[in-house]
Amino acid sequence: MKDVLVIGGGFAGVWSTAGAIRAARAADGAGGGEELRVTLVSGGDDLVIRPRLYEDEPESMRVPLDRVLGPIGVRRLTATVTGIDTEARTVRAVGREGSALTLSYDKLVLATGSRLVRPTFPGARHVFDIDTLPAAAALDHHLRRLPRRRPSDGRYTAVVVGAGFTGLEIATVLGERLRTIADRHGGGEAVRIVLVDRAEVLGSELGPGPRPVIDAAIDELKIERRLGRTVSSATTEEAVLSDGEIIPAATIIWTAGMIASPLTAQIPGERDRLGRLSVDTHMRVTGVPDVYAAGDTAVAAVEDGHHTIQSCQHAQPMGKCAGYNAAAELLGTALLPFAFDPYSNTLDLGSAGAVFTNGWERTVTTTGPEAKTMKQNINTTWIYPSVDDPEQILAQASRLLNSEHAAAVTADHTLAAARARPHGNADDRDHRDGSPSPDPARHAGGHDGDGRFPGGGPRA
Repeated sequence: MKDVLVIGGGFAGVWSTAGAIRAARAADGAGGGEELRVTLVSGGDDLVIRPRLYEDEPESMRVPLDRVLGPIGVRRLTATVTGIDTEARTVRAVGREGSALTLSYDKLVLATGSRLVRPTFPGARHVFDIDTLPAAAALDHHLRRLPRRRPSDGRYTAVVVGAGFTGLEIATVLGERLRTIADRHGGGEAVRIVLVDRAEVLGSELGPGPRPVIDAAIDELKIERRLGRTVSSATTEEAVLSDGEIIPAATIIWTAGMIASPLTAQIPGERDRLGRLSVDTHMRVTGVPDVYAAGDTAVAAVEDGHHTIQSCQHAQPMGKCAGYNAAAELLGTALLPFAFDPYSNTLDLGSAGAVFTNGWERTVTTTGPEAKTMKQNINTTWIYPSVDDPEQILAQASRLLNSEHAAAVTADHTLAAARARPHGNADDRDHRDGSPSPDPARHAGGHDGDGRFPGGGPRA
C-alpha cells in the first residue's frame, strides 16, 4: 500500500485529499494502480471557513471534516505536527491525548496555511485578532460583554490596525455589530471605529483601482482614519499611537502581516519572503522529491508573471492539483498542470456594499448591491465543500477552476428552485424576483476570503 499524507485541514488540505482520491479512482477505472491510502492530519475537527471570521457569530463558520473526508474514504488523524524529515519520509506529531506519533509517507502534501504576525509592543496581550476560529470567537465574546463594563468614552470604540483586505472587512462591519450590542442594552454611548495603518492610503496592497470606492465607503460609515502611523502600546482601556495620540478604546484588533506556516522551514526548499515554498506547475516543491505544497504554504506562477496570493481563491485549486498529482505520480498516471482563473477580488464593505475588481491592476467592474450579492454568494455558497455525498464531493474536486464550480453551483440552485416552484398560481408570479436561495452552509453543518474567490479570501 502506498501512502499520501496531507498535513493541514484548511481549504488546500481538504481539497488535496479529495484530489488524491479522485486520481486513485481514475487509475482504478483505467485498470491499473495499486492500493492507495490517503491520510489527513489536522489539529482540529473542522474545516474553518477562515474568509468569514470577520462576520458575526464566527463560531458557526466551520464544516466538520468528517462530513467531507469520511464519505470519500480519507483517514483522518487529530494531531499537531511537530517535525518533518524529508530524507526519512516521516512526520512527527503529537496526538490529541499527548501521545507521540511517527507517520511515514510516500508522497507528502504540506497545506498548513498561514498565520498572523502578532505585535510585540507593550500591552500586545490585550489586542484581539480574527486569524483563527478561537481568536475570532474570543473577539466576539468580548464584544458581547462590553455592556457589562462601566460606561466610558471608549467602551464602544474599536481600533483596527491594518487597512488591508482583512482590516477593511472587519472595520466596515464592526460598527454595525457594536451598535446592535450597544442599542440592545440601552447604553446610548457613541460607537466609534478608528482604522490605523502605516501607509498613507487605505488598501495600499489593493492598488489605486478600488481606492475611490473604499474611501467613499469609509466616509459613509463614518470610520476615522489614522494613516502613516501604527499602535505603539495598548491597555484594556486605550491604544497609544506612534505619534503619541491616545485613543480611549476597549477593543483593539490587529490585522497587519501574514506569513506561511512555520512547518515550511522544515522542508529544504526555496522560500519567498513570506516563507512560502516555491512549487512547479504540478505543485511539487522545487528540489525536494516526494513533497508537494499547496495553499498559503506555497507560491506558484500564474498569469502574466504574477504569483499566487495567500487566499481561498488560490488555495482550493492548488489543493486539488497537489493531491491529484501526488497520487497520480505514485500510481504512474499523467499529472495535471495547475489550472487557475484570471485574478479577481471581492471586498466586503459592510452596509456600504462591496467592490469587485478584475485583473492584477484591480479594475473596478462592479460595486454596490450587485457586488454585495456576489460577495454573499462567495461567502455562503461557492467556497463551501459538498458534504456527506461522495459523488458530489469528488465532482467538486474535479472542477479545477473556481469559476467552473461557481457556475455548477448556481445552475444546481436554479434547477432546484425551478423544481420547487409551484406552477400557474399567484405565488409563483410573486416570487420570480431573483430572491437569494437559502444559505447552503446551513446544510453543510455550519455558516463558517477571503473574498478573493473568482467568478465572481487569508486563506487556507
